Amino acid sequence: MQGITKQTYSHQITEYIKERILAGEFAPGDKVNEVLLASRLSISRAPIREALQLLVQEGLIVSTPQRGKSIATLTSKEIRNSYFTGGVLEGAAAASTIHMFTDDDFARLKAVVDSMADCVARDGDMDELATLDTAFHDVIFSRTDNQLLVELSRRACQGISKFLLFRYWRTAFTPEEVLRRHKVVLEAMLTRDPVFIESAIRNHYVDSGRRMARWGTDMMPHP
Repeated sequence: MQGITKQTYSHQITEYIKERILAGEFAPGDKVNEVLLASRLSISRAPIREALQLLVQEGLIVSTPQRGKSIATLTSKEIRNSYFTGGVLEGAAAASTIHMFTDDDFARLKAVVDSMADCVARDGDMDELATLDTAFHDVIFSRTDNQLLVELSRRACQGISKFLLFRYWRTAFTPEEVLRRHKVVLEAMLTRDPVFIESAIRNHYVDSGRRMARWGTDMMPHP
């Protein structure tokens, strides 16, 4: 394994671990060994420790006294609760800033949805749709200056759908459903009605949580 370069150690290590999660090499519940990672990446343990702490803050890794660090696991209830929380927070962010949205902001949202439609018409690549999904929600957050709200919302469920359970997220929705769900949110945003927008975004996430909950640890078959 080629070592990591000397620039932005912690960021590169977090990205490396996320890639290993996506590849299935690190599965929910797996222990994360600092010594083995340092050896594999040919670096000292200090930046490994810093990177792992960043991933703890993102909710991808849990740290347990006397047991060390491991990839996060979630029950079906925890998954539903995580998505509900993310929806409440993003809905609040959108509702409280919709008066600040410009025609350009709405055009950016529509452009993402149009790109989703192009992707669905072409081949429905779920990796591309996942990237577009992130871009869509980034626009929704773009007018809030409450960084804590943004971080808490993303921590609530982004790690689940984009990393921990991404291989399942790819099957939880058809490409057509991904497109339709984002059209619903776009249409809600275009009304500029804070109450309607907040409800639409919350329901968007509640539906995601309901679908993803089938892959909670309490629902999966034990070996």
